[in-house]
Amino acid sequence: MRRGFTLLEVLVATVIMAIAITGLLSSLTTSLRNASRLTDADRYAMLAKQKMDELLLDTRLPRATAFEGSWDQALTGGEVAGWRATLTPFEFQPGAGPGAEALERIQLEVWWGPAERRRTYTVEGFRRGQLLPQDVAGGARQ
Repeated sequence: MRRGFTLLEVLVATVIMAIAITGLLSSLTTSLRNASRLTDADRYAMLAKQKMDELLLDTRLPRATAFEGSWDQALTGGEVAGWRATLTPFEFQPGAGPGAEALERIQLEVWWGPAERRRTYTVEGFRRGQLLPQDVAGGARQ
């Protein structure tokens, strides 16, 4: 009675194991890449929330003009990242003049990564404010 494996059986088993391991490593690589993307998305969602909170409280923001900034790379995991925001009157009573109550909209776009692979995340916030003469003359949304 013979014991052990033939050379052909060992080679077939080795090929099957190699195919299985290659598939597992491929799926592991994909999983790690997706986890990295989710980590980045979470990081920039938190930074966007923090920046939006700052913008909502700042009463000296310029209106109808885009303003922007960037974050320290220590906060962004070594990646180049920044933001761009715009404040506009969103809604107010018909016929309202300067000094009247209005709802203001802040649109914030957060971006990260090099220019050729740039990713963005956009959020909006609303706050109470007052109409300025240029808001009424400029035909802001009613």
